[in-house]
Amino acid sequence: MLILNYRYRLYPDTIQQDQLVNWMETCRIAYNYALREIKDWCNSRKCQIDRCSLVHEYILSADLKFPGEVQQLNALPKAKKDFPRLGEPASQVLQQAVKELHKGWESFQKRGFGFPRFKKFGQLKSLLFPQFKVNPVTGYSLNLPKLGNIPINLHRPIPDGFVVKQVRIIKKADRWYASINIQCHVNVPSPMPHGHGIGVDIGLNKFLATSDGVLVKPPKFFKSLQSKLKLLQRRLSRKQKRSKNYEKQRLKVARLHHTIDNTRKDFHFKQAHALCDSADQVFMEDLDYTVMAKGMFGKQMLDAGFGQFRSLVKYVCWKRGKFFAEVNAKGTSLECPECGAIVKKDLSVRVHNCSCGFITDRDVASGLVIRNRGYALISTDGQSGIQNAYAVGLPGVDEKSLPLSEAKPRKGKTRKAKK
Repeated sequence: MLILNYRYRLYPDTIQQDQLVNWMETCRIAYNYALREIKDWCNSRKCQIDRCSLVHEYILSADLKFPGEVQQLNALPKAKKDFPRLGEPASQVLQQAVKELHKGWESFQKRGFGFPRFKKFGQLKSLLFPQFKVNPVTGYSLNLPKLGNIPINLHRPIPDGFVVKQVRIIKKADRWYASINIQCHVNVPSPMPHGHGIGVDIGLNKFLATSDGVLVKPPKFFKSLQSKLKLLQRRLSRKQKRSKNYEKQRLKVARLHHTIDNTRKDFHFKQAHALCDSADQVFMEDLDYTVMAKGMFGKQMLDAGFGQFRSLVKYVCWKRGKFFAEVNAKGTSLECPECGAIVKKDLSVRVHNCSCGFITDRDVASGLVIRNRGYALISTDGQSGIQNAYAVGLPGVDEKSLPLSEAKPRKGKTRKAKK
């Protein structure tokens, strides 16, 4: 089954925007209430049997079951009678807020860390419509339950044979988007290794360097707008929270962050397509960028967005039928691509100069090493040895003339015959 997500720009009117904001706040309240039940149940089981805690004590029945997903979902219809506000959003949208909480709880149970947290005011910025009876995209509008038709910028049509399964409404700054999940019952095979391959080395001095000698400078999206963002955030800190001026200034900060995010993602997509235009195989390093972002150059690492870039390159390669693979990143900047020797050099040295006479840019040399490791990763072992065929038993062949490596027939029996 092929699953894709298409994101479109939405243009709801003022009434629809107010409804969506109120729905998000209602779902946030339901999420926090469900989380409060879980935390109360957990705290009631922390106390020891023979004594009570000195700080506080949660007194709950010992027979009370854990507030699971099914139990909390079944309690929603009764809660709507006591709190009419819960009946304003679509029923399935409210249910998805509780389901997302339990997804986080299950992830916490598996990993052992990452306990779900309460969501603050305005922190919930998306709503999920899980299913539709008919196609909600009609012409240039999106038909959602209890909201009606919302104008949509359908910049690319939904392909034939695909069915709309889910729609997620996302709010970014003062803009609205619809992430439409489409599915088709087809099996698309993964691209196989073929054609010309390149190794891609990414870094802070140069955003990327390929084994073909292509060098791209880092654009530094965040750093170029950091002074402007600092000014807007300083003005925001002087406003009274929840006031109208505070909301106006908050939107200015959010718009600037959204602009940085859009320009970075657009740059990543263009570079990914440029790599696919120049080669049929793309190899990159299997680095953990989350760990590297916590180091001394954390701001520069996050500004470049290397993790997002690698994910987009992998997606674009799959979409265009190019082969993508990750190779071991250990020692790619020290190994010589020609002779394989280890050439130690500091970060200030930007030229690779090996004793074998191979001289090139340091990042290009790393790209060559990545390409060589990619070829070694996809290549087969082939024939590990030489196999000889001998004319054993043919007439005219003398047994004494056979080479020593030929397995001659044994004389006698290898095992005693059973009586």
